[in-house]
Amino acid sequence: MSAYWKTRNVLVTGAAGFIGSHLVERLVREGARVTALVHYNSQSSWANLELAAPQLKKKVRVVMGDLIDPRSVQDAVDGQHTVFHLGALIAIPYSYMAPASYVEVNIKGTLHVLEACRRCKTARMVHTSTSEAYGTARYVPMDEEHPLQGQSPYSASKIAADKIAESYFLSFKLPVSTIRPFNCYGPRQSARAIIPTILTQFLAGKTELKLGSLKPVRDFTYVEDTVDGFLRVAQSKAAIGQVINVGAGKGVTIGELVEVAARVCGAKYKVREDRARVRPEASEVLRLICDNRKARKLLGWKPRVTLRQGLTQVRDFLKENMDRYKTDRYNV
Repeated sequence: MSAYWKTRNVLVTGAAGFIGSHLVERLVREGARVTALVHYNSQSSWANLELAAPQLKKKVRVVMGDLIDPRSVQDAVDGQHTVFHLGALIAIPYSYMAPASYVEVNIKGTLHVLEACRRCKTARMVHTSTSEAYGTARYVPMDEEHPLQGQSPYSASKIAADKIAESYFLSFKLPVSTIRPFNCYGPRQSARAIIPTILTQFLAGKTELKLGSLKPVRDFTYVEDTVDGFLRVAQSKAAIGQVINVGAGKGVTIGELVEVAARVCGAKYKVREDRARVRPEASEVLRLICDNRKARKLLGWKPRVTLRQGLTQVRDFLKENMDRYKTDRYNV
């Protein structure tokens, strides 16, 4: 446990999401006083936070709100020492269908968090970007100086949010840092992501996998390593005003990922391309490989969990939670 977080007031937006729920748990273990901002819903569902250990959930203050409502955001930010902003719409295929919603949530929502932090004089804010902001690699590994390219409405909305965060640092001296995770995966991730898509089909006994293209290269980083990056970014004064990549630094094609997953599950398979899962040609990001030297130098961060170890953890989680997944349909 780090003494840094003990008794600090911390807000996590997007706390009911995949990474957000793991970050909340880690912060509670570190002794922080955590407020979890969860998108309002009439079922009072905490989504992935429901899966947290009961003793940890008791220590979290959960508030319902909406990033697109500035008052809701300011009420949550008020009194917080550190704000981790993870709330966003993240599904790339859905961004083709509903791009306006990505502008509202990812751009305007981020603006509302930044402005609330400015008004409330928040000591530190960590804004969450995505490796998708880089688009297809022009060189590898991809450092923080790599050009940005909006190859989907999702990535375009995140680029805009990143730049607004940058402007608040330069214009108002807001102590904000931007973390740029590469293909985070782990337990609780939704079936819209490639790893749960593959593993749930194997665990359901399917021998013919329905997938999109097997050619794209991704840099898969286990969620515990990603969360460690979040905490290190927030603690580092040198990270203020900076964009910092957090990724394993190793590229794997989707085809190679399927092979490793099959070994982890002891499965035999063949792949059938499902055209509904294939991105528009010019929108497909073909290669993402992280240059993590800045994170290593500034933060002392490095990945610790191998792909096989991480896939084993996800497999074990999915075995216990297969009722949460619909293996017979494509989850956009």
